[in-house]
Amino acid sequence: MIPSRHLVATKPELGFGYMRLPQVNGKFDFNAVNEMVDAFLSHGFTYFDTAYMYPGAEEALRESLVKRHDRSQYEIATKLFISNLVNPTQQKEQFETSLVRLGVDYIDFYLLHDLTGRNMKKSYDFDTWGFLQRLKAQGLVKHIGFSFHGTAEELDEVLSRQSEMELVYLQINYLDWDDGKIQSRQCYEVARKHKIPIFVMEPTKGGLLAGNESASATFLRQANADASIASWAFRYAGGLEGVALVLSGMGTLSQIEDNAKTFKQFRPLSKDERAKITEAIEIISSVKRVPCTGCGYCVPHCPQEIWIPQIIEDYNELLVHRALDTLKFKYAITTLGAKGAKMDRCTKCRLCEEHCPQHIKVPDILQAMSDQLM
Repeated sequence: MIPSRHLVATKPELGFGYMRLPQVNGKFDFNAVNEMVDAFLSHGFTYFDTAYMYPGAEEALRESLVKRHDRSQYEIATKLFISNLVNPTQQKEQFETSLVRLGVDYIDFYLLHDLTGRNMKKSYDFDTWGFLQRLKAQGLVKHIGFSFHGTAEELDEVLSRQSEMELVYLQINYLDWDDGKIQSRQCYEVARKHKIPIFVMEPTKGGLLAGNESASATFLRQANADASIASWAFRYAGGLEGVALVLSGMGTLSQIEDNAKTFKQFRPLSKDERAKITEAIEIISSVKRVPCTGCGYCVPHCPQEIWIPQIIEDYNELLVHRALDTLKFKYAITTLGAKGAKMDRCTKCRLCEEHCPQHIKVPDILQAMSDQLM
């Protein structure tokens, strides 16, 4: 099989992540999405990324891309989510569902989604790795890999055991690079050791490093008035050796155009520009935050089942990055599901405060967050 150009690229490619598509009244705005797809292709980019678990995204890709463009003009990546599966036969059912949703008879890149320590054992118990290889042998998928959110030690184990994997998605951005919890740098170094192509996800940390309102953004604009704030993050991640592709969850035509400009004439950051990024990180780190440790002691005592630690984390990101639209999207994800009551349900009973080791006035934080996001 001829390797995909994305696996042998001499410079990083741009990928279109189908996760933050424009909507009107809760439904995809296909006039806008179609325009974005056409523009992306017109700039010579071809990689579209989605997942079984992204609500409506595979179907949206069918409507905006598959039905409107020749199959030879693009490559589709989607993902197998095993965390909620109870038996291995469901893997085949999920794959076949993705084919139907996408309206295709093969998938270019099929990945195991969100591999972490908690589902690594299941991937072996279910023979997920063998399942991926069999799909490739049958011609149902062209290339196989996985997206990873675990530790560097776990990544090393997987790549040592699964040498047939052709690529790995890693979370890489300049804010997470030296984060001890995310282990961005360490995971990158493991991937380089195994000589596997790296596809970068979260290069702007969900859009937080692309906003124009933060103090760090002001600093970067002063450093280069002609460069968009997002371009700094993309050039940081894309300039790393071994990075074959950088994903962007683009939601507007202007983002398509700006990112296309960055990648069509891609230049890694210079030494002086990397020094500016270091200063920008220091500015971000200096912003005062709510001192929540994420212990969760408050959660069992909230009669409204508000997921307080995550909302406070979102609030801290709002304080730092001032990226209101990005935080609105993240808050919508935070408040999905059984443990996702919206913060406006807070009755100010203050039971949470009684159990907070940091003595945070939680209802006041929820109110301040609500005033900006609701």
